[in-house]
Amino acid sequence: MKIMLSAVAMMVCFCCCAQQGYYFTPVNFSKVNINDAFWKPRMQNVATVTMDACIYQTEVRTPRIRNFEKVARKQGEKHEGIYYDDSDVYKALEAIAYSLRNNPNPTLEAKADEWIDKIAAAQEPDGYLNTYYSLRGLENRWTDVEKHEDYNAGHLIEAAVAYYDVTSKRKFLDVAIRFANHIDSILHLAGKKWISGHQEIELALVKLYRVTNNPRYLALANWYITSRGYQFPYKSTWLTPAYWQDVKPIVDQTEITGHAVRAMYMFSGVADMAALQKKRILPESYGKNLGRCGTPEYVCNRWYRVCR
Repeated sequence: MKIMLSAVAMMVCFCCCAQQGYYFTPVNFSKVNINDAFWKPRMQNVATVTMDACIYQTEVRTPRIRNFEKVARKQGEKHEGIYYDDSDVYKALEAIAYSLRNNPNPTLEAKADEWIDKIAAAQEPDGYLNTYYSLRGLENRWTDVEKHEDYNAGHLIEAAVAYYDVTSKRKFLDVAIRFANHIDSILHLAGKKWISGHQEIELALVKLYRVTNNPRYLALANWYITSRGYQFPYKSTWLTPAYWQDVKPIVDQTEITGHAVRAMYMFSGVADMAALQKKRILPESYGKNLGRCGTPEYVCNRWYRVCR
């Protein structure tokens, strides 16, 4: 709840600053040192305890790493787990990158490199990377917007950019670039009807643009954002347009609806795009609604209601 409140408050701040003509320039986390009495001990605890737990859960207790190994072996083995499990590997790698910034650890970095080697070995020749479809049938990829393919890709991109920022190692970043190029060539086509069933890739592509300076990724992020809002035809009793913020185009939205995590990922990407383009994307009335969302009472009631 505190994270949601902080995210909403940041967007409120963005809307207010945009009205005054100020735009944000992000500070790369690799340039930041945190040494206060509150956060530093907690970050050290993450580095010394939580990271080990993440590694155990990712490669021992669950099949997440095994799925990448199976793809690389190409022996017709079955996928284990659910279709968005790849994203948890990437989240763990991003966490490792953040941890290494303030707590250098050669053993932890070596583990990250080991995982990255396995991920790279699982990438398809055309740049596609998703163990669920590689093991269950590539002929079905990009046929179901809800299957989190671009959500997984977004987390891969974020992790790759973070790891590059900290270590200057390009292998994972090059994997991300190849995957982003694949997505751009397959989906970003005139007349193509597609939305991300779970937003995340929008903000990740902005990060990829910042590290590569390739406008292709900014254009792809913009395409993902502007493709929403036309009520993508998806047959489901619960995945409604309101649930995944697809009722109206972003420039016409006046309220936050649906799944809170999807919404926060999307609006973070929208804020990034607005800052880079130095223009207003959301209507002025949206800032007022976000301001109301920033009150603790509204957050506690509204977000609980839409997510339960």
